[in-house]
Amino acid sequence: SGLIGRSWAMVFAAGGFKVKLYDIAQQQLTSALENIRKQMKEMEKAGVLKGALSADQQLALISVCTDLKAAVEGATFIQECTPENLELKKKIFGQLDLIVGDNVILSSSTSCLLPSKLFTGLKHVKQCIVSHPVNPPYFVPLVEIVPHPETDPSTTERTYALMKNIGQSPVKLNREIEGFVLNRLQYAVISEAWRLVGEGVMSPTDLDLVMSDGLGMRYAFIGPLETMHLNAEGVSNYCERYAEGMRLVLNTFGPVPEFSGETVQKVNQALSEKIPVVPKVLDARRKWRDECLTGLAKLKTQMKSD
Repeated sequence: SGLIGRSWAMVFAAGGFKVKLYDIAQQQLTSALENIRKQMKEMEKAGVLKGALSADQQLALISVCTDLKAAVEGATFIQECTPENLELKKKIFGQLDLIVGDNVILSSSTSCLLPSKLFTGLKHVKQCIVSHPVNPPYFVPLVEIVPHPETDPSTTERTYALMKNIGQSPVKLNREIEGFVLNRLQYAVISEAWRLVGEGVMSPTDLDLVMSDGLGMRYAFIGPLETMHLNAEGVSNYCERYAEGMRLVLNTFGPVPEFSGETVQKVNQALSEKIPVVPKVLDARRKWRDECLTGLAKLKTQMKSD
């Protein structure tokens, strides 16, 4: 019932599903429910609450439980949201494997642990899958669906259909790969950003501006491959025009950074001046980010319907 679990609970409740939120500490669950109630009420007031139900109707769908067996009784889909710790996640799935039936889907929110490391050896491995959300899933709809080599195709299809049903934007990976897809793309951008700042080409503040007021505006609506398609007379024409230049630039990229030393200090100083590392300030900035994401999601929905 941490940040990801709360957000998932809100997403499923917005879709009209009964949700049982599990944790080992009652106080953690009480706090989670209070947080969910506050968020839903604020969003309802602002007119950006997801789903067809009112905040009170959605809240009525969420209950809490400190007993794992009771929590999953009658469940059709279980979304695990424990910290990113392989042994902890394996322990949870090992416990679930002993108590679930043959129809429930066992899904993990992991952002980087491979399904083969999480699920191998489980009796219900065919029902296991990774459904990696983007933090926070309530405001960012993408979900990466990553199967274990032994995952039954029906598990993938059912998970995909469920995510569509609750308003998320699921994508399927045909096989597992380190970092999945979102983080591989993200790390490629971070890596080059880090090198450019470390080599003194640009300040950290200006670097972020290149993304937020440049590439990011484009990528909020279309991906890199469609960008290629539209920036020439189709992808083939783009490659004819720009392949040589791209290779020339890509060959100048340096090695994978260590993410340590002077560059850490330089980036940290710039970001800390803009957003001091104080819980109250960080929380306010995160809230602003989520409001921006909500506004963008609303705009995208409106544009699609137009």
